[in-house]
Amino acid sequence: MTTIKGPGIFLAQFMGDTAPYNSLDTICKWAASLGFTGVQIPTWDSRCIDLQKAAESKTYADEIKGIVQAAGLQITELSTHLQGQLVAVNPAYDALFDGFAPEKLRNNPKARTEWAVQQLKYAAKASQNLGLDAHATFSGALLWHTVYPWPQRPAGLVETGFTELAKRWLPILNAFDEAGVDLCYEIHPGEDLHDGISYEMFLEKVNNHNRACLLYDPSHFVLQCLDYLSYIDHYHERIRMFHVKDAEFNASGKQGVYGGFQNWVDRAGRFRSLGDGQVDFKSIFSKLAAYNYTGWAVMEWECAIKDAATGAAEGAPFIKDHIIKVTEKAFDDFAGTGSDENFNRRILGID
Repeated sequence: MTTIKGPGIFLAQFMGDTAPYNSLDTICKWAASLGFTGVQIPTWDSRCIDLQKAAESKTYADEIKGIVQAAGLQITELSTHLQGQLVAVNPAYDALFDGFAPEKLRNNPKARTEWAVQQLKYAAKASQNLGLDAHATFSGALLWHTVYPWPQRPAGLVETGFTELAKRWLPILNAFDEAGVDLCYEIHPGEDLHDGISYEMFLEKVNNHNRACLLYDPSHFVLQCLDYLSYIDHYHERIRMFHVKDAEFNASGKQGVYGGFQNWVDRAGRFRSLGDGQVDFKSIFSKLAAYNYTGWAVMEWECAIKDAATGAAEGAPFIKDHIIKVTEKAFDDFAGTGSDENFNRRILGID
């Protein structure tokens, strides 16, 4: 077993236009002051990183790493959540997702997709240049608008959708394989990969690609009423990343999983700051340790109630308190009597 690394923090929700949140240097110092030891970097934010430059210049990648290390931190992973979303966008969502792309590519879905694919390939090489072994992204979605089968889905629609999704991602997965980096899909509502079954359908289409791995975030499973502990039993061999994010689900006589079009604070299912929700993190950290998860525990903060700075300040000690320093010996070693093959055979009566 291996002790989980951490605590880390995903910077995406904290970047802003005022200090210390407006540059990689100052936000890393802020994170370190709270007790975090790693940062997960959003690659769409130029205040953090120039993704193309990090892919094409090892010198620049070393400079980025140096900024983080100067604050006493490590880079846990890079993230292309927004770019990954644009690898596959159903036309129903074109206007909504256009904002994730550079302005010059808006209203041009084909060019937007080509840009997104290139961004992912840059991310593979940038991760390699930074000495990272895992990367976070979204799968995008061609089928999400049909997630509830009304009207009835035409025969073969899901098959066609996953075939196309795999076609778009296979070259990207191969680029990550060449770079020696695992591509970790965050299983998330709004993505075609939103639960275990949909992930398995995709995995089959990409021929069980060894780089098609998982970012585990239990908060999204609480909102879907999915057994997030059993999920680890099923997929631990593919889990390479871990977002520590809390959530709660409080169904009522008026709303359930779909939330009644309410804003986050008024939904039955909502994200919470660490310790304020319903996620059983003690069991999660125990399972991951037992399955020899070797990655980071990274806080992703999203809460409709608590202030972000407060959530961050509480997050580092929360994760630190849940990380299990794994044992190097069995608890009952004191009672061991020693053995060899002959002794074992005598005990079994097979001499």
